[in-house]
Amino acid sequence: MQQNELKLCSCEYIMETEFKKKRYLVDQMLYPGLYILAGAPKVGKSWLAMQLCVSVALGEQFLKHETSQGQAVYLALEDDEGRLQDRVYEFIDVPTENLEFAIASDTIDSGLESQIRTLGETHSNLKLVIIDTMQKVRETTDISYAKDYKDMSVLKNLATELGITIGLIHHTCKHFDDDPFKTISGTMGLSGCVDGSYVLVESHRGSRVGTLYGVGRDFENIEMGVVFRDCHWYVTDNVEPFRRDTFSFAIHDLMVEQVSFVGSATALCELLYRKYGGQYFPNRVTRDLVQHTEELMTLGVKFTSRRSHGSRIIRLEYDISGDAKSGALLYSEVENSTGTPNPPKALPMVSA
Repeated sequence: MQQNELKLCSCEYIMETEFKKKRYLVDQMLYPGLYILAGAPKVGKSWLAMQLCVSVALGEQFLKHETSQGQAVYLALEDDEGRLQDRVYEFIDVPTENLEFAIASDTIDSGLESQIRTLGETHSNLKLVIIDTMQKVRETTDISYAKDYKDMSVLKNLATELGITIGLIHHTCKHFDDDPFKTISGTMGLSGCVDGSYVLVESHRGSRVGTLYGVGRDFENIEMGVVFRDCHWYVTDNVEPFRRDTFSFAIHDLMVEQVSFVGSATALCELLYRKYGGQYFPNRVTRDLVQHTEELMTLGVKFTSRRSHGSRIIRLEYDISGDAKSGALLYSEVENSTGTPNPPKALPMVSA
């Protein structure tokens, strides 16, 4: 049997290519991909999922985190239309075009993928699909790592293809474990395949007070105190305020002064230190330049790099004619509107 050769990517290609950055659905919580929300029966998972859908549809905060507004579709597969109506009225009193529902769907490998793909084709701003519950779209009760991983892979690949977030509502087991993610019903094939998992745990049954645990590939681990009141989940912990990624603004303002820079990443770090303070790492500054190349171009800053005697030489050129902001300073304006100035986000800093 003939085997296909591995498609290799050079280290240079990986380091110097500007790949499309993931845009959050919920900042620091949800990104395009496949996620599980698990919890005990009647703990309030569906209320939390509905709250997420409404927040995305309206572009409002979800659990004190910013959202990216877009189309949300809720597959309420355990509800009828009357119960669904009651739930929706707890959140909004005026219909929004960004939110749609279904109370029946096909199953995985038997039409569900085609149904969701059609949603992506007919809804240009589709951001979120919630499936409530996972078991309703699985054809078998077979519990094996291989089966769990295969079913999740189908939906994960679909989420990647469409650039959307798919959320699966699922149950936890009755047994207790210090690690809440080990209570997710099924094998580790579920958690191993998805991009992130959330587990909603009450402090004691029926208390409506608990903790939302989260773990994922694109955000730091989450442990958030929550309380359920008036059909909404509220955060009881302090949440770090949303801060914009100001890296491009910082480089833009530096180049408005410098106009041209040619040198090493270390030399660029020294310029950044003199202007903004903090300590910067050459490899991370270079990474951020690569990842912000397109945005910098809209601000009149052209970034290129080349190899010279084994070292990387960075070139930055500023042209006000290509600057969408016409030379106005941007970084200080953003920082002054959000509080005490800090080194630019996306430029890692270590206190001296």
